[in-house]
Amino acid sequence: MTQSMINKKAMEGYGRTAVESEVNYASPYRIIQMLMEGALSKLATAKGCIARNEIAEKSRQITWGMNIIQGLRTSLDADKGGDIAANLDSLYEYMGRRLLEANVSNDPAIIDEVITLLQEVKAGWDNIPAEYH
Repeated sequence: MTQSMINKKAMEGYGRTAVESEVNYASPYRIIQMLMEGALSKLATAKGCIARNEIAEKSRQITWGMNIIQGLRTSLDADKGGDIAANLDSLYEYMGRRLLEANVSNDPAIIDEVITLLQEVKAGWDNIPAEYH
């Protein structure tokens, strides 16, 4: 194993531990933020994989991003969220379909579309006043 591979494994372990630690103390509001950040990170990585022709890793990253978005979707509360929850449900479902298309076609433009949509949702979430967390 090369030093580079050892460093990468160490950083992955550190990152995983840091995230687990933050989740243990995070509010539900912060956890949703972290999920959105995670999905955005996975999708950005998938774009890089397409550029480097790393098809298997691209598929893994897109699938991971899709799973996070599905988690966001299943966390919606239709009773409390009303129309907003219904609209987000439709949007998350759309994102999932588009990511399937991106995975099959290796099209980074579709990933960009989903990233833009998710960034817009995250910006709205990030701007919720603290007293509502």
